[in-house]
Amino acid sequence: MQNFIFDNKTRIIFGKDYEQVVGQESVVFGKKLLLHYGGGSIKNSGLYDTVVNSLQEHGIEIYELGGVKPNPRVSLVREGVSLCKEHNIDFILAVGGGSVIDSAKAIAAGATYDGDVWDFFTGKSEVSTSLPIGVVLTIPAAGSESSAGTVITNEDGLYKRATGHLSLRPQFAILNPVLSYTLPAYQTACGITDMMAHILERYFTTEKNVELTDRLCEATLRTIISNAHTVLNEPTNYNARAEIMWSGTIAHNDLLNTGRIGDWASHDIEHEISGIYDIAHGAGLAIIFPAWMKYVYKHDINRFAQFANRVWDVEIDLNDLEKTALAGIKKMEQFFSSIGMPITLTEVEIGDEHFAEMAKKATERGTLGNFIKLQESDVYQIYQLAR
Repeated sequence: MQNFIFDNKTRIIFGKDYEQVVGQESVVFGKKLLLHYGGGSIKNSGLYDTVVNSLQEHGIEIYELGGVKPNPRVSLVREGVSLCKEHNIDFILAVGGGSVIDSAKAIAAGATYDGDVWDFFTGKSEVSTSLPIGVVLTIPAAGSESSAGTVITNEDGLYKRATGHLSLRPQFAILNPVLSYTLPAYQTACGITDMMAHILERYFTTEKNVELTDRLCEATLRTIISNAHTVLNEPTNYNARAEIMWSGTIAHNDLLNTGRIGDWASHDIEHEISGIYDIAHGAGLAIIFPAWMKYVYKHDINRFAQFANRVWDVEIDLNDLEKTALAGIKKMEQFFSSIGMPITLTEVEIGDEHFAEMAKKATERGTLGNFIKLQESDVYQIYQLAR
C-alpha cells in the first residue's frame, strides 16, 4: 500500500428538500454569487425558482450564466471568468450535473488567474487557488460534486483535457435523489456507466496489499449494478436513486483511491472520442473500457479473475484463469448493453477515419495509464478493438 493523505473538505448535504437551504450554505462565502447551470430543465422543474428564492432570502446578489453543454466548452468558461472578474464575484454555485460543475470549477480557477484559463489544461500553468464553489446536484454520474478535477473541451482543435487542484473541491454539495427522478433513461444509464468507470480506473492497479480499497471498490460496483435496473424501470424509486447518487459521489471523491495508484488510460482514450464526436462521456466509456480490458488483462490475470468473481459472480476456474477473466469482461459488456449503453463504436456510427489522429492526440504529452504504459500504437489498437 502506498502512503497517502486523504483530504476531502466537501460538506455533503444529502436528502429530500435540502436544495431549500442553499442560501444559508452559500452566504457564508460572500454576497456576490455566479449561478451557473445548463439548459432549461432546472427552470421547467421549478428547481431554479427554489434556488433563487433561497439565495435572495439571504441577501445574495445573483449573476447568472446558463448554457452549459455536455462536454463543457472553454468558450463559455472564458465568458464566466470575465463575469467573475468584472463583478468581483465571491462564490460560484453550480446547479446541474458533471458538465455544469466542471465548467464552474474551470471558471473558479480562471477567475483568480491573470492568463488564459486553457493554460491549466495544457500544462502551461497549474491551478494554485480558485474561487469557492457550491453544488446542487441534479445528475448523479461524474462525481465532480466532491472531486478536485475538471474536464473541459476546447472547440479549437477539439481537445478535451483535464486539470485539478484541491482548491477545486466544492465547499458543499446538496444531493437530493428526488431531483434525478426526471432524468431520461439514457442519461441515467450514462451516469451509471461513468461512475462505474471511475471505480474501475482505481481498481485496476499494480499496487499490492490494498485489500480494503479493493473490497470498497467491489462493494460500490455491486451496489450500482444491483440498483441500476430499478432506477431505469422505476424512475421515482427513492431508495434506488439514493443508492445510485451516493455511489456516484463515493466513486470519485478519492476515498477509493487511498493507498493505490489508479490507471486512467481509458478516460484519456475516451476523451478523444467525445472531444471529436461529442457523444456522452458515459457512452464512450462503455465502449472503451471493455476494449482496454481485452488489450491489457494478461498483464495481471489474477486481478481480472478476482474482478470477475467478486463483482460479477463468475466462478474462478483455477485451471483456466484466462477463461474466468474473459468471462468477467463479457459480463460487464452484457450489463452495459442491458442498460442501453453501446459497447462498440459501430453502434454509435463512429468509423476508423480518426483513429490515428485520436491516438496521436491522446499521447502527445506522453504515455497513458499506470496499469500498463500505453504508447500511441497501443491506443490505436484499443480503438480497433472497440470497433
